[in-house]
Amino acid sequence: MMEANRLLDMLLEHPGQYISGEELSRRLSISRTAVWKQIAKLREEGYEFESAPRRGYRLTRQPDKLSHAGLLHALQGAQMFGKRLKLLDSTPSTQEEVRRLAEEGAPHGTLVLAEEQTAGRGRQGRRWYSPPGKGVWMSLLLRPDRQPLSIAPQLTLLTAVAVCRAIRKVTGMDVGIKWPNDILARGRKLCGIIVESAAEDELIRYAVAGIGIDVNLAASDIPPELEAIATSLLIESGQRIDRTSLIGAVVKELEQLYALYIQEGFAPIGHLWEALSVTLGREIIVHTPNGVLQGTATGLDSSGALLLMDQNGQHFTIFSGEVQLGG
Repeated sequence: MMEANRLLDMLLEHPGQYISGEELSRRLSISRTAVWKQIAKLREEGYEFESAPRRGYRLTRQPDKLSHAGLLHALQGAQMFGKRLKLLDSTPSTQEEVRRLAEEGAPHGTLVLAEEQTAGRGRQGRRWYSPPGKGVWMSLLLRPDRQPLSIAPQLTLLTAVAVCRAIRKVTGMDVGIKWPNDILARGRKLCGIIVESAAEDELIRYAVAGIGIDVNLAASDIPPELEAIATSLLIESGQRIDRTSLIGAVVKELEQLYALYIQEGFAPIGHLWEALSVTLGREIIVHTPNGVLQGTATGLDSSGALLLMDQNGQHFTIFSGEVQLGG
């Protein structure tokens, strides 16, 4: 598919324009017949082209279905993340697929995407509804170099910042983060994130960042039990969002922020998180393993834990819990 990917890149660089078969042949260093064969391969993946004598080919429609060619184009510019890419029609869970690949020695930045998950899950073992062709269901392998297991929550916050920034960039929507990692639009959840780690001697062997974004789900696609709390980019914006472009943006943001994190630590990530937060300054109720707390969320500490001040002025540091937003 390498030549097909390069051909697609050329056509995507000139949207709506014809490029002659002769020019494509020259730039790819292949015959005109070979150009035609690569066009045929792309058509099999769902791309549509117009061809005209003496004018060449132009791309008229990209498939709704994810494709290797489209993803490789969208991931251009990423240095490591997504260089090993696995695209599945259906899988029980992209998390489990990456975990299996990690145990087999897959490299840092390995990315698995699926059109559908049949057993997708979120935090605390909750099921994550992942219908075919409507969302972004992906997991990324991270291999921090001899980092303590205690940093795992920071990777969760980092992933949330990357996803939030990517959604804003691609859609222009005013989405924000509810601690620690839910992406909300108008108070309803459109993305969940889960980061799971494997450790040895209290050091992280690898971490798997799982991301589920409800992209093009219609209101009728959302299960009745989730109608009050879930939404999608389509519902909120009124427009279908190109999933391939969104995936490219998410992966590139992740790579840039991860590099910043490795170089400068959590502090700059924490500041970015706070700027995108819909939790800080709000009255919240937090269900923690040790009971229920209520107060105002005031910030993050240096580890990424949530800081809360109750009505008596007492301060609490929350490392895990379910946040319910108030006024």
